[in-house]
Amino acid sequence: MQVNSGDTAWMLTATLLVMMMLLPGLALFYGGLVRAKNLLSVMSQVMGVGAVAILAWVGWGYSLAFSGTGHIVGDLAKAGLKGIDGDSAWALATPGEAIPELLFTCFQMSFAAITVALVVGALVERVRFSAMLVFALLFVTIVYAPIAHMVWANDGLIFQTGAIDFAGGTVVHINAGVAGLVGVAFAGPRIGFLKEAMPPHSLALVLVGTGLLWVGWFGFNAGSALEANGLAAIAMVNTFVAPAAGALGWMGMERWRSGKPSLLGGASGAIAGLVAVTPAAGISGPLGATMLGLAASAACYAFIAGTKHRLKLDDSLDVFGIHGLGGIVGSIGTAVAALPAIGGHGSADYELGAQLARQMGAVLLTIGWSAIGSSICFAVTRMAVPLRRDSDEEREGLDLSDHGERAYNP
Repeated sequence: MQVNSGDTAWMLTATLLVMMMLLPGLALFYGGLVRAKNLLSVMSQVMGVGAVAILAWVGWGYSLAFSGTGHIVGDLAKAGLKGIDGDSAWALATPGEAIPELLFTCFQMSFAAITVALVVGALVERVRFSAMLVFALLFVTIVYAPIAHMVWANDGLIFQTGAIDFAGGTVVHINAGVAGLVGVAFAGPRIGFLKEAMPPHSLALVLVGTGLLWVGWFGFNAGSALEANGLAAIAMVNTFVAPAAGALGWMGMERWRSGKPSLLGGASGAIAGLVAVTPAAGISGPLGATMLGLAASAACYAFIAGTKHRLKLDDSLDVFGIHGLGGIVGSIGTAVAALPAIGGHGSADYELGAQLARQMGAVLLTIGWSAIGSSICFAVTRMAVPLRRDSDEEREGLDLSDHGERAYNP
């Protein structure tokens, strides 16, 4: 195999774009959504769990995900990146072409880091920094690495069924959304939930974070082609179209319901569209991507505006409501988006019914594994360290109680 310098340059760029989604993108997006007294806490948790995920990935996560021939999880043959150096090559779809395996390792590392960081959003403003670090270590090991193996490794259980997940609808978004939901069950609601107003303290930060996430998502989706080619271009155009449809769809529903489209709604719709197109980015056409963006924004809006409150669910920043539900809509909808009749890139003998069954099977398996695995992670975390701050510390704000700092001076 010959290492392709052009593909290598593109993947270096794509990897850095995904890391930009984490810091500063997700930190700013989540930070703007919380109350000012918890801004630094949220940013610290995003950075902290990302750092834990990076080290765990190098230690054993990459090996569990991408070595061995097991159907559920790999082995520890490449623990500590053993046997991988600058000359090691990762084969690409184009025969005879490769990129450095260390680069592939880093690209996948960035996915692991942002997945566990997404979970933070469900639990902000009441869960300790130390508890999230312990959870992150367990989650990468027990939940993330096996799902990544099942979906993306050639011997993986979900991969062998023929289910499509181009860039992480199951591995990243459904996984994080379900884990967040489990975390809410363990942590309980914030003090004052449904009794006190808890508005975002800075929609300006939310918009900046949204923009960084959207730009970084081009590395996330187009980078998943692993080559600088037409497949990357297909993923790129879909990453433009779906969030645009999602933003306008969400704001349109707000306009119809309340008379005023909001900036927060537009940002939420854009993220929902990005989530939904992630599994379909390399096989959908622009029309299918538009449909996914609209469908996800409608489903997520309906859940967040209605169902969430009826369930009294304190998923603080709607990790399940946007990433979990948007990932489910996108992963199942990928079967439809792939239809050649609407510009998808499925084969000429593509069978919609069979692919729908494969996609639903992948979604159900991911939900089940994430729910059970995340329950184990949170249970062990709760035994190791207290999960929440006490009530006085929570009212004071986690910036001071966890970190002894303020985001804004009085």
